[in-house]
Amino acid sequence: MTVKRPAAPMRTLMGPGPLDIHPNVYRALASPVIGHLDPAYIEVLDQIRERLRMVFQTENHLTQASPGTGTSGMEMCVANMLEPGDRVLCCVHGYFGARIRQMAERQDAAVTVLESEWGMPDDPARIEAALKDGGYKVITLVHAETSTGVLQPMDDVVRLAKSYGVKILLDTVTSLGGVDVKIDEWGIDAAYSCSQKCIGSPPGLAPITFSERAVEAMKQRSHPVRAWYLDAQLLDEYWTGHKYHHTSSSTLNYGLLEALNLIEEEGLSNRIDRHLRNHRALVAGIEAMGLEMFVAPEYRLPSLNTVRVPEGIDDAKVRGYLLETFNLEIGGGLGAIAGKVWRVGLMGYASSPERILFFMSCLSHSLAAQGHATDLKSGLAAAMDTHEKNRLP
Repeated sequence: MTVKRPAAPMRTLMGPGPLDIHPNVYRALASPVIGHLDPAYIEVLDQIRERLRMVFQTENHLTQASPGTGTSGMEMCVANMLEPGDRVLCCVHGYFGARIRQMAERQDAAVTVLESEWGMPDDPARIEAALKDGGYKVITLVHAETSTGVLQPMDDVVRLAKSYGVKILLDTVTSLGGVDVKIDEWGIDAAYSCSQKCIGSPPGLAPITFSERAVEAMKQRSHPVRAWYLDAQLLDEYWTGHKYHHTSSSTLNYGLLEALNLIEEEGLSNRIDRHLRNHRALVAGIEAMGLEMFVAPEYRLPSLNTVRVPEGIDDAKVRGYLLETFNLEIGGGLGAIAGKVWRVGLMGYASSPERILFFMSCLSHSLAAQGHATDLKSGLAAAMDTHEKNRLP
């Protein structure tokens, strides 16, 4: 009997993630499957911890890649940082800030929500007004809001947290590996990310890090962590003590290690500069085409770019046309901005001038199919001119 086997189509992935990955990572994913306590695999886990400290810019002992996607990292941080009754200030300026709030509520924490307009960062003045109420254990922030393309400025928030003695829980899902994430310099107590965005490997792992202060607080908990599988201390006993916890995926972790090795070879600062240079080129091209960005220049996230859907254009039809005609995937808006923006990812290996020019050409054709004209020639020229002007020496 012949079994019909589905074949994954070859796409160009330029949405919010996953993104196209480097050929070296594909080769690493083809490594033989080995046991989760094999000495050769334990060595891989040790190297992953070392490389993750490099991208998180931290010396934290409890730094690892937890099993599951970025959402598991989110839940791990929330579940380990909060106990029933703990006061937490959840800053929400997009879809994923709201998800942190929902998780905090499920921990029976005493949640105060600080809502901000989607497309804008959290306002330090409003945060300080809330913190003056006193008694907060944790403040939660989204550094790079994947739903809106907003990059949260950190300096003022960090200063306020230190002043009021509040721990910071930070979402770095769309920033780690593509934008500066300064865990130790900022004094972040818990942070999580994902493997499939700027890091540049497939989905399925969630890099996390906890400060020594956070670990000490975990040891003093009155209640056990509700999520056994995501108990950070139990997982640390596997990563550092090699005590059985779960059947870790050697396949995914070999891929993650290669992605982290590529970051180290490129140099973290060079990689961050590359993401910013390509972001600027894309913005220049989009605006020269006659389209608009959603976020103000000072708050734009280099790795995830939100483009306004022109008046009268069907967002879903454009994305469908891109996928069916050009095998190109981009993301649509979520929540309050569904149907109003396109989310265009320039992350990791997929952050390149070639992809920018391909996307702009495909988008122009897709809009033309709905009767909306763009100035593609000017857009392509502006993108390349901007890229050349921002080239590294």
